[in-house]
Order: sequence, then C-alpha cells, then structure tokens
Amino acid sequence: MTPIPVLATISASITCGLPHTGRLSVLQIPMNPIVASVALLFCSNIFMTFAWYAHLKELNHKPWLIAALISWGIALIEYLFQVPANRIGHTVLTVGQLKITQEVITLTVFVPFSLFYLKEPLKLDYLWAGLCLLGAVYFMFRDKLG
Repeated sequence: MTPIPVLATISASITCGLPHTGRLSVLQIPMNPIVASVALLFCSNIFMTFAWYAHLKELNHKPWLIAALISWGIALIEYLFQVPANRIGHTVLTVGQLKITQEVITLTVFVPFSLFYLKEPLKLDYLWAGLCLLGAVYFMFRDKLG
C-alpha cells in the first residue's frame, strides 16, 4: 500500500478523446482521501438502496423485468460514485476496511430509508446490527487505533 497522501482528488472522469490525456475531468475537489471515499460511498449507497428496494413500493404493480431494468439504470448511477470511492479509499485503506466502512454506511442509509420511505416499523434489530458492525469496525481498524 502507498503512503497516506495529504490530499486526494475526486476525479469523476469520462473518456472524450482529448489528444494528450484522453480524459476530461468533470469534478476535482482536493480533500482527505478517507473523507472523499466516505462522501462518495454515502452517495453511492443512497442510489444503491433505491435500486434495491424502491421498486417494492413504486413498481410493485409492474412486471419484475421492468423493475429490474429500472433498478439497473439506478445501479449504474450508483457505480459512478462507488468505483471512484473505492479507488480513492484504497489508497489509504485495505479492501477489508473499505468493505466494513461501506457496510456501516449502508446501514446508516438503509434504516432511515426503511423507516421514512418504505414506512417499515423501527425495530431493535437495527440497533443490534449496528452494534455488531461496531465490533467489525474495531477489528478491521484496530491496527490504526494503537
């Protein structure tokens, strides 16, 4: 793994055939790579949660294939955030640390989505799952804590 850089560049790039670089930088914001990765993972997880679960409310009367195609379209947007998030995060975190970070973010996004969008009841199970994830975070990041 490379040394921890002071700043990372979020660079959502698209290929456009420029003569020298072949890329057009759409967005560049200098920031800490962990902050950048977490911010992009939050965006990614919002789209992922909608792709995975919104069809249960919005498209339940449509054939499953229609719901799947619409979900794939939403998932494409999710990947446009997730891929740069993981690339930036992997400059300072292991893959295991990235995965646990993503799981914590997923639960953080999913619980409000479930409660407010899908109108599911609040359960203590969310608390227990969160506590289990805190244990996972500890074990994945304990080498950085001490």
